[in-house]
Amino acid sequence: MIFLKTSDEIELLRQANLLVGKTLAEVAKIIEPGVTTKQLDRVAEEFIRDNGAIPTFKGYPNHEGTPFPGSICASVNDVVVHGIPNDTPLKEGDIISVDCGTMLDGFCGDSCYTFCVGEVDEATRKLLQVTKESLYKGIEQAIHGKRLGDLGNAVQTHCEQNGFGVVREFVGHGIGREMHESPEVPNYGRKGNGLQLRQGMCIAIEPMITLGKRQIFMERDGWTVRTRDRKNAAHFEHTIAVGKERADILSSFEFVEEVLRKKGY
Repeated sequence: MIFLKTSDEIELLRQANLLVGKTLAEVAKIIEPGVTTKQLDRVAEEFIRDNGAIPTFKGYPNHEGTPFPGSICASVNDVVVHGIPNDTPLKEGDIISVDCGTMLDGFCGDSCYTFCVGEVDEATRKLLQVTKESLYKGIEQAIHGKRLGDLGNAVQTHCEQNGFGVVREFVGHGIGREMHESPEVPNYGRKGNGLQLRQGMCIAIEPMITLGKRQIFMERDGWTVRTRDRKNAAHFEHTIAVGKERADILSSFEFVEEVLRKKGY
């Protein structure tokens, strides 16, 4: 069932999502060669809890295996999504997608940003740029009366025209009192197809895009998803509310990008 949100509920969702943006900024401050993803996870969990919220990823159930052990998904290089924080230090030239979720005052926030660790190669830098651009192209389609196929097609077309792969097996989702609600929000599709969008729908749009081919596989841990050709993948995500004339972006990259500017990126 799809739950349309009231204006008051959308404002509560905004607060949860702004906290995610601020948490990602705290993580961004310490991303550098030599830091482990477990260190990033500790910073995120402490910041979320200090701000009166719960990290929704921690303990998230998995029918394939054990609950998720971290407060963030920390996906390095060829890991597409759901990377488990560990003790392996980041290296110069790595990329890391940090996906983060919160519950604040009964509503969920969810957003992701892919970071460079030091200097990365030009092809990877372009992958990050195009993936982020595709997110906003999808958001442009998230208006009342459009269809999910319009949104997915906008993401898919932009990425494939730039030579990148679009992961099919993992998609965006509705969001509200639960982190994952209906509908599913694919990053591919045909214009005019799929569920019609309605004002008050709140969805997380999250392109997961590969430098090489789009095929993926899951590790035995039941969480870590990698590209089959072991080439890099990028992941950017915003939570938005469908509007009459334009989408209302409830999450924010502004806090992250202010940190990155100060670090000289």
